[in-house]
Amino acid sequence: MNKIWAFLKRDFRIEVSYRLAFLLSIGGIFLSAAVFYFLGKIVNPQVVEESANDYFSFVIVGIAFSSFLRTGLSSFASALREEQMMGTLEAMLSTTTSSQVIVILSSLWRFVFTSLTAIFYLVIGALFFGLSLGNANLVAALLLLILTIISYSSLGILSACFIMVFKRGDPINWLVGNLSTLLGGVYYPVAVMPGYLQFLAKFLPITYSLRGLRGALLKGYGVGQLGNDLLALLIISAILLPLSLFLFRLAVNHAKKTGSLIKY
Repeated sequence: MNKIWAFLKRDFRIEVSYRLAFLLSIGGIFLSAAVFYFLGKIVNPQVVEESANDYFSFVIVGIAFSSFLRTGLSSFASALREEQMMGTLEAMLSTTTSSQVIVILSSLWRFVFTSLTAIFYLVIGALFFGLSLGNANLVAALLLLILTIISYSSLGILSACFIMVFKRGDPINWLVGNLSTLLGGVYYPVAVMPGYLQFLAKFLPITYSLRGLRGALLKGYGVGQLGNDLLALLIISAILLPLSLFLFRLAVNHAKKTGSLIKY
């Protein structure tokens, strides 16, 4: 707990030292919500009726929680690169704290900040644009969010492996990020895509995450009704998390042996 608090306190101090950037990000959330609210006026609600009452509700949940994917994919690699450039990575990895714990805790604040951003999206949508969350099942949504973060983080740790070994060039981030935006149902339902694209979407955790979160928040579905999405995310997390941590340890050992740990 002391280590968790130390990492959070350090990264929080860095974040609040850039107050203007924080305020601009809040303004950006409001403008983004406004754009999709008015765009929703020209979209037929029947297109999204399976998972939402209207297009704005559909897309605002998609945008709010797809931000966890971007955070998961980029935060671990970004944290490593920042530590390398500040010259603190080698010092941290020489402590008794394992490399896996260091890379996870280095990214912890980014997930806290992303959670706050997602809440801002929902609050702004509810206060200014009529987003209805009165029937939300918070227990089911929380379970989905936990599994979402674990599965996305696992992909991010795999991404960090490439940065540790190759310094630049990150195929995991590029491939998963772009495919998730195209196929994952962020801006439009998966059901509107051709069959072969719907098949590919089944291999992406964001597909199950957003479908489940929309069901929990907008339709009030419980754990039983969202069982398939929860099970899919659980299987993905159970496979990817230990695999990514194992590969990251190998990447760190490789960097130590080749003397490239502090190079960037």
